[in-house]
Amino acid sequence: MRADALLSRYGYCSRRECAAWLAQGRVLFRGETVRRANAPVEPTEVLVDGEPVPFVNGLYVAFNKPLGCTCSHREAGKLVYDYLPPQWLARKPGVNTVGRLDKETSGLLLLTDDGAFEHAMCSPRRHVPKEYAFRTAAPVPPAAAELFAAGTLLLEGERTPCLPAELRLTGDCEGVLTLHEGRYHQVRRMLAAVGAPVVALERCAIGPLRLESLGLAPGEWCAVDPALLIASKV
Repeated sequence: MRADALLSRYGYCSRRECAAWLAQGRVLFRGETVRRANAPVEPTEVLVDGEPVPFVNGLYVAFNKPLGCTCSHREAGKLVYDYLPPQWLARKPGVNTVGRLDKETSGLLLLTDDGAFEHAMCSPRRHVPKEYAFRTAAPVPPAAAELFAAGTLLLEGERTPCLPAELRLTGDCEGVLTLHEGRYHQVRRMLAAVGAPVVALERCAIGPLRLESLGLAPGEWCAVDPALLIASKV
């Protein structure tokens, strides 16, 4: 990879700004200062401002999404991306959320710059389990567990029923719902369909990743191994 391509690819600066960065001696390759924009470098052996290039083989991150922010690059208000290092947003390809959580849903969210990984995790064929803890405004009927597990619930506006889902109640108005697909506002719509509208919702697990085990406070992130998630195919 050329030195100017590296600086641009990993979000340090534009190709036009590269010459100034190199002239200032900010890039080292195998201990030697890189001065030429077209100098060949190996990303894993480069230091920029004395630090290794982060996520040289792709960015894979778990993030604890706080309430009140949206998974969008364009909407007004607080965004998920406001919590991330600004350099990530300048990477090429760019960083995106893997699926979405709505503004009033908190919890575990994945982010990546790997389009193939994003597609694999969102593909309905993979049936990657996603677990949601909820609280409702009215008691959840005990029969809802059997209905959800049967895979026969047809939501309003849908042509095909939801895939079988596992409901575990921990109280009259509380529980955990595990889905194997990702339809629009699915947890909220499923529970509303049985007369129990959601008032609080948190995604607590994706495949083998559990928010509790990661120890992330709202707004915090950590790197994850993509192989662990891809291997979680059911």
